Amino acid sequence: MSDGIVTEAAVGAKDRRRWLALAVIVAAQFMVVLDVAIVNVALPSIKTDLHFSQESLQWVITAYSIFFGGVLLLGGRLADLLGRRRLFVAGLLLFTVSSLLDGLAWSEGSLIAFRSLQGLGAAMLSPAALSILTTTFREGRERNLALGIWGAASGSGGAAGVLLGGALTSALSWSWIFFINVPVGALVIGLTPWLLRESRADLDHRHFDLSGAVSITGGLMLLVYAMTRATQHGWGTAETIGLLAGSAALIAAFFAIELRSKAPLLPLRIFRLRTLSAANASGLLMGGAIFSQFFLLTLYMQEVLHYSALKTGVAYIGLTLTIIAFSAVAQALVTRIGVRRVLPVGLLLSTVALVLFARLPVDGRYFADLFPAFIISGLGLALAFVPMSIGALTGVRQADAGVASGLINTNQQIGGAIGVAAATTIATSRMTMNCAVTIRASALQRRSFSPMFTRPLPSPPPQARRGGGRSHRRARRARHATHRGFRATPARARGL
Repeated sequence: MSDGIVTEAAVGAKDRRRWLALAVIVAAQFMVVLDVAIVNVALPSIKTDLHFSQESLQWVITAYSIFFGGVLLLGGRLADLLGRRRLFVAGLLLFTVSSLLDGLAWSEGSLIAFRSLQGLGAAMLSPAALSILTTTFREGRERNLALGIWGAASGSGGAAGVLLGGALTSALSWSWIFFINVPVGALVIGLTPWLLRESRADLDHRHFDLSGAVSITGGLMLLVYAMTRATQHGWGTAETIGLLAGSAALIAAFFAIELRSKAPLLPLRIFRLRTLSAANASGLLMGGAIFSQFFLLTLYMQEVLHYSALKTGVAYIGLTLTIIAFSAVAQALVTRIGVRRVLPVGLLLSTVALVLFARLPVDGRYFADLFPAFIISGLGLALAFVPMSIGALTGVRQADAGVASGLINTNQQIGGAIGVAAATTIATSRMTMNCAVTIRASALQRRSFSPMFTRPLPSPPPQARRGGGRSHRRARRARHATHRGFRATPARARGL
């Protein structure tokens, strides 16, 4: 009887340890997602204090994005080969130290260099964390519950980053958006040896696919840079076309190498898992939609509605709380009826929210125009992100947990780069066209005026004057948004 009690107590302790381990890796992931969005709010302060030019300011975001998006797949495979806990700690240590250095940066070059290191650290720890979750919890209800918590942290981190960035920048200084990572990172590093067990791929070899690693890392980094450049210099320039062609050639070479490799970096057999393939395709689309959504909505609230940075962050609370609340519902639905029935509903709701956001008026009001769309968007993100994460790891061998984790993260980041670049291009083109129409209309009005009509026109009735006043105010706000709204888009577009 005593043996049974001891065994039951040991099982309970092991179970508690697993959920504490989940809290540790989710905290690390939340810190990474938070950092993607938190920097954007502080860009004006960084520009003033470190004397950035408008052209070089974008590299505060771009340097991070290039290393983060480019190295994720490699980071996932290294976790499988070298040890998942080992790479998690190494990536977290690099991320924490580089965050400290970011806050202490003294010049343009120093901040850009430290941001590159921070992106590299994030690319190492993020897929390692997800692969630790995969190998700690068995496939089924238990893993779905853990991924529901993971999805809530990932989905709400962006909105929380905007809020926290505004609060820290307003109350303290831009340096604290980086310093905030240091105590969290130190605490997680200290707890890791006690709570996380080491694991690695059970393979009969430890060969490393160097040519595959070089080709895919170079191709993805070049792709992110090309997207960044396209928003500044246009898609039709020779430089942009050359960068995109070079990226396509490197990625194509990677797949050719993987087909022949005896120890591939990315085993192409995993794409035979239909749920995994669908989840990764959805991740690419959702990354594009969400990154561009955060970018344009932040710009809309700050430049058109004239919200402060802090008020803009507070406006996202409805979205954040909805994601957190419905992530648990999403994992329960996936456990009961499956990924294929839940994921399309989340994608549909996210599409409805995007349509509502696209119809926002110049004189929009928060509760009438923004809040309903935020609630629908939060519900859609919860019902999309959680089944997407579950589907991306369903049926994956333990030996491939790291690379599968890196694959879904890579698709989301690359989708985000493509989405923001496309949104910036479309919005800028639309604004330019509206400006041209306004200028032509004003010119026609001036030419139609004749000096022979020297007598004053009769005053319009009071009703017309009142209506005209509203029209005039709307036109004035629209022109203000046209002139200011997309002046700084390249610098603020990445990483939201």
